[in-house]
Amino acid sequence: MSDDTKDNTPLNSSTSTMWGGRFSAGPSAVMEEINASIGFDQRLYAQDIRGSRAHARMLVANNIIPAADGEAILKGLDQVEGEIKAGDFKFSRALEDIHMNVESRLREIVGDGAGRLHTARSRNDQVATDVKLWVRDALDGLDGALQDLQAALINRAEEHAASVMPGFTHLQAAQPVTLGHHLLSYTEMIGRDRSRIFDCRARLNECPLGAAALAGTSFPIDRVATAEALGFSGPTRNSLDSVSDRDFALEYLSVLSILGVHLSRMAEEMVLWTSVQFGFMRVSDDFSSGSSIMPQKRNPDAAELVRGKAGRVFGALMGLLTVMKGLPLTYGKDMQEDKEPVFDASDTMELCVSAMTGMFASATYNTDRMKDDAGKGFTTATDLADWLVRVLAMPFRDAHHVTGALVKMAEDKGVGLEDLSLAELQTVEANITDDVFKVLGVDNSVNSRLSFGGTAPANVLAAVKDARERFLT
Repeated sequence: MSDDTKDNTPLNSSTSTMWGGRFSAGPSAVMEEINASIGFDQRLYAQDIRGSRAHARMLVANNIIPAADGEAILKGLDQVEGEIKAGDFKFSRALEDIHMNVESRLREIVGDGAGRLHTARSRNDQVATDVKLWVRDALDGLDGALQDLQAALINRAEEHAASVMPGFTHLQAAQPVTLGHHLLSYTEMIGRDRSRIFDCRARLNECPLGAAALAGTSFPIDRVATAEALGFSGPTRNSLDSVSDRDFALEYLSVLSILGVHLSRMAEEMVLWTSVQFGFMRVSDDFSSGSSIMPQKRNPDAAELVRGKAGRVFGALMGLLTVMKGLPLTYGKDMQEDKEPVFDASDTMELCVSAMTGMFASATYNTDRMKDDAGKGFTTATDLADWLVRVLAMPFRDAHHVTGALVKMAEDKGVGLEDLSLAELQTVEANITDDVFKVLGVDNSVNSRLSFGGTAPANVLAAVKDARERFLT
């Protein structure tokens, strides 16, 4: 897709005719291969036709083209769209891109009047508009898919509001938490992803149409009208920036990349939790596979693929950043390289979100195993230290030292802190009373974590209600 003039000569499948008298010979096969984008940008057909409809109506409303031609163009665009949807449209590589393919077919349907459609626009502002519309549609679809993922997480969190499991730092057992609390942490991650979608959509929602090739146009167009017709908040403000900007595509890929990080982290925990060594979780058969040689194996392949596909999305972002980093204003053919990474990353994340939603909705959890492991590794040691501070008014650093000594005692005896006798506890700190046993044990620990955002089951149920209101309504 490159600079384009307002040429009203008939179009056919030969590139030399498409470009008119400037070129006397057609391109070589290599040039046609490297230059054509129709193999991938045909995905923009709906956005391209939507933009053309708005442009045609504006041209008629401002007496730039005759009303009869405008009406014929609109009817012809309806027919072209119908043919593409039905699979009856024949795309031509010689016509390079979706814009010229649509325009060429429109001329076959409407006649010479179709050539008036390209008045006061260029393929430069046309493609910028098309891709913005496509990304905007993709953002809307992604937001809906992420809301479905949140719904699955919130439902499972409510189900497991009181299911105790070990919480980890450094992948070492740290403190008891609840599974519901853990799942709601994912919900918050996805909530931030959705807020980035909202921000990205708001920033891209300015219409480039009417910037023409790079300098605007001498025709008395109404850019506000076309922007409103296409659902934009308004027109872009600088014609040079309008056709050279791909920030919106980079930001979209950035949004997808951060989402990819979140999904990959979730998937990694699935891979760990479904192992025999953890035994916390079972992914349904729909998202698992076996081994060709080891009949006992049950592999969480879907989770592994989600984890792996994150790198593919990161690569799309890095690729487009590299394309754009050295381009002078305004349009360069390099910018044709924006679409394939955007399309591929979008498809990839759409698939990954659907897979994660399905896995969370259908997973089963071994809550007995989780609770048993929650007590291993002296995970209630902080509860003991907090009790010493709260009840005995001990400075926290001193309480930390006392607790460490008691942990060593329990470790040497091969028991948990809650299994030490009061007499044994008092050999380290004489002022400890029976009251301390109210905070030891994993159930007591999680029930005590009532601070805002804490893991107590009562908090989790309140957080579930809040999450439904914030994310699902």
